[in-house]
Amino acid sequence: MALLFKLKSLRLGYSILSSTFASKTKRFVVGDRKPSNFSLQNQLLCRHFTSEISANQHNFTVTYLINSCGLSPKAAISASKKVELQTPERADSVLALVRNHGLSEAQLSKFVRLHPEVLLADPEQTLLPKLRFFISLGISKEDLAKTLAFCPQILSRSLEKEILPDYNFLRSLIPENKVVSVLKGRSWFFFEGHSKNVVPNIDLLRQLVVGKVKEMGFNLEKATSVSALRVLCGRHKSVWNRSWELYSRWGWSDDDILSAFRRYPQCMIHSEKKVMEVMDLLVNNMGWPSRKIAQYPVLWS
Repeated sequence: MALLFKLKSLRLGYSILSSTFASKTKRFVVGDRKPSNFSLQNQLLCRHFTSEISANQHNFTVTYLINSCGLSPKAAISASKKVELQTPERADSVLALVRNHGLSEAQLSKFVRLHPEVLLADPEQTLLPKLRFFISLGISKEDLAKTLAFCPQILSRSLEKEILPDYNFLRSLIPENKVVSVLKGRSWFFFEGHSKNVVPNIDLLRQLVVGKVKEMGFNLEKATSVSALRVLCGRHKSVWNRSWELYSRWGWSDDDILSAFRRYPQCMIHSEKKVMEVMDLLVNNMGWPSRKIAQYPVLWS
């Protein structure tokens, strides 16, 4: 109520000053040879009122993000640079919709923090059709909530022009029951633009490393094979060689290193500092046999 009263007072003051300014300006044009300083004062006051109104609108956005979305004050101020709320109605509808689709309060807070612009989206026309499409794929409410909290920008994609074409392309590569797994763990796929980026990448993978990954004993239907492909394709050969040399220095055989890689591919791309610190802790401080650690490479995660 106090804010509403203040805004009404500001509007009334602005109206009075505008009328006075118009009157003074008319009199000067007709025959006043000595312009008054009032017009300058009027402009300064108007700027002050405009600044206050703008600040109040910004404060409303920040307050809403804190009280309704669970953001910290720092996160709310940062998010308010991307979205400005005039009224709470649209944002309330968006929050109600995603809550109805399983988002917890913690997930909702992350959802808004990562993509505050979603609060301005039309919940019925823009968001709901996409949510219904993902549900039609067989994804559970729990998994959908995790996906949205991790990657809320997926709702900014066009259903007809982007999401559906990407889905159809994915279906041409893998069985339908695997699509949900991609959505849950690799939702970035729906941002890649399959014709521009994914197709060339797949061709490259087929040519260079898929056979090598299979030779190493990976099951291409499991997520670890995807991680292995990323390690082999995304890093320079020198990184692989450096990691191999580090583990050899700790007494691992070639089979130990390959076994660790099959269990946890990321073990081959950690920094030298991290590898040395973990090995020193486990071997020198805790007395673990060095080669035994190769059976538990997830210790570097």
